[in-house]
Amino acid sequence: MIETDNIFNISSDKEFKDLTLKVFKFQFENNLIYRSFCDLLYKHPSDIKAIEDIPFLPIQFFKSHNVLSSKDSIKKTFTSSGTTGSVTSKHYVTDLSVYEESFQKGFQHFYNNIEDYVVLALLPSYLERDGSSLIYMVDDMIKSSKHTESGFYLDNLDELASTLKVLEAKGQQTLLIGVSFALLDLVENYDFDLQNTIIMETGGMKGRRKEMIRTELHNTLKKGFGVTNIHSEYGMTELMSQAYSKGNGIFKCPPWLKILIRDTEDALSVTTNQTSGGINIIDLANINSCAFIATQDLGKVHVDNTFEVIGRFNNSDIRGCNLMVL
Repeated sequence: MIETDNIFNISSDKEFKDLTLKVFKFQFENNLIYRSFCDLLYKHPSDIKAIEDIPFLPIQFFKSHNVLSSKDSIKKTFTSSGTTGSVTSKHYVTDLSVYEESFQKGFQHFYNNIEDYVVLALLPSYLERDGSSLIYMVDDMIKSSKHTESGFYLDNLDELASTLKVLEAKGQQTLLIGVSFALLDLVENYDFDLQNTIIMETGGMKGRRKEMIRTELHNTLKKGFGVTNIHSEYGMTELMSQAYSKGNGIFKCPPWLKILIRDTEDALSVTTNQTSGGINIIDLANINSCAFIATQDLGKVHVDNTFEVIGRFNNSDIRGCNLMVL
């Protein structure tokens, strides 16, 4: 068994590679779905010498199979959002403490102590359904912040606007995390000049508004909130970790998360020349499910290991991660 302490204390590329190869071997041996996928590709741990050689499970498998590397009982089932009648992804979680440690340490890695912030959540579309991993994370952030003003603001924009202005007057560090269409609703109805607030969008219009390119959305939000940058969170139902952007749609990963780009013409080949392609994700916190996922997002990894999301493959369903086309 892989110790989670090893996952969340990675401090070098070598440590990441060594642990990644161990996780691959563990999941090859303990995840029946992933093992079958690897067998079809004639991939065995003895063949894998580099992380680029590891097979990445297409994310669609989470819609049709139980993707598990553990025989422990399922403690929580996270489900993706989808249009009425569509098949949603299901991520079966056997150890919620791993997810909690991942998002807590991931946020701290980029933003320091959650207790420094009042956390205001404007996520109505997520609150309208059960099984949202984002709601689970933000609910924990709200409780961990220990500020009485922290909380979910469903459609009560008057109260939210008033709270933001009171916190601003006090000089209180604040995190406003929201889905794009709700943040747009807010700035269309109120005027702000926020110097102490991080505005973080989680992407997606959820069918409430026409889709906007990222630069248009961020420019509108920057002007409306009076801030210089719009932050973003990149996560998805099938993962246990998040990447964050502090502006311009350039994301960074915590040490246990890595993005690779696959060739659009050869889904089994990882590119190394900074071209755009399909986003493959290594999420070592996904130890009890599958740590190696081929998403339906298109992106580009830069030389400094930052990345950007530039769209989605055609004919793939729109879901609640950060999917805006540049």
